[in-house]
Amino acid sequence: MRASNILQLGVKELRGLLRDPIMLVLIVYTFSVSIYTASTAIPETLNKAPIAIVDEDVSALSSRIRGAFYPPYFTVPKIITASEMDKRMDAGLDTFALDIPPNFQRDLLAGRSPEIQLNIDATRMTQAFNGSGYVQSIVSGEITAFLQRYRSIPSSPVDLVMRARFNTELNKSWFQAVISVIDNITMLAIVLTGAALIREREHGTVEHLLVMPVSPAEIMISKVWSMGLVVLLASALSITLVVQGVLAVPIQGSVPLFLFGAALHLFATTSMGIFLATISGSMPQFGLLLMLVLLPLQMLSGGQTPRESMPAFLQDVMLAAPNTHFVMLAKSILFRGAGLNVVWPQLASLIAIGTILFIFALNRFRRSLK
Repeated sequence: MRASNILQLGVKELRGLLRDPIMLVLIVYTFSVSIYTASTAIPETLNKAPIAIVDEDVSALSSRIRGAFYPPYFTVPKIITASEMDKRMDAGLDTFALDIPPNFQRDLLAGRSPEIQLNIDATRMTQAFNGSGYVQSIVSGEITAFLQRYRSIPSSPVDLVMRARFNTELNKSWFQAVISVIDNITMLAIVLTGAALIREREHGTVEHLLVMPVSPAEIMISKVWSMGLVVLLASALSITLVVQGVLAVPIQGSVPLFLFGAALHLFATTSMGIFLATISGSMPQFGLLLMLVLLPLQMLSGGQTPRESMPAFLQDVMLAAPNTHFVMLAKSILFRGAGLNVVWPQLASLIAIGTILFIFALNRFRRSLK
């Protein structure tokens, strides 16, 4: 192999990418708008849920409960009558409707067990599931604080003190922003390299390359370094400008160390993209095959859910996937500020997996040219 051939072929790939506006839009969108929307529009987070309250007691306690619901979890409560509650729920105006019965405060102070009715629009499944727990916690907290002024309530013998590390605000957008960057690196690396090879095959330029004094290894390495470089630069800009700049997510560790791990991960995933492209006969087939491969990789890598919650068999199988080690590496560096002495096993695993995938892809690429 000659380094000049690899360099010139890689430059050719970059020029071809610059002439493809769809791919350029995909790259920009993936590492900017996609990161921002994924981190700010998290569906499982309760955010400005509409709530209405029927206050039939009109007491100090009911007023206290009304004032406990406020943004960002809920909108400012709408005070309605009992006759309006079902109509507003049917119209989809309220997700929660809280009905405080008459004489609620008096019955509570008398030692009775009054009931509060909570109506939930269960068609808004995520908000209904999370919001019901929020409502119960808020109402219970206000009632407990109110009763402590009138009679002694035994306190718990154990005081649990919670300390949140690495994400002290428990802000889900911080987590989702970094995970989106990690997932998009894997996705775009496979897409770009696979699409580059299929595009050459459809345009007939692969045959032109074969009559030139270049080897299949030079062709493949040129695609790996050129497409990997594009994804690496895009991810570096995304971490700096979007994650740290726009979203103000604090990065605990070394960004250069993360990018070094990303480069090793790109070596493996770009090889995987070429391997999938040699199996596919056309771009639609490559897209269908990509869905079968990419979704399990991202869902089972430990990015969205902890690997410890998965069956032991899946945990062992996913150790053969490069993005499993990349997710572990990225979380350790970006969230917990880990250094090289902590993440070196993941770096070694990425080198080994990338080498194996590269050899498999190269052999498959050679056979596809015959």
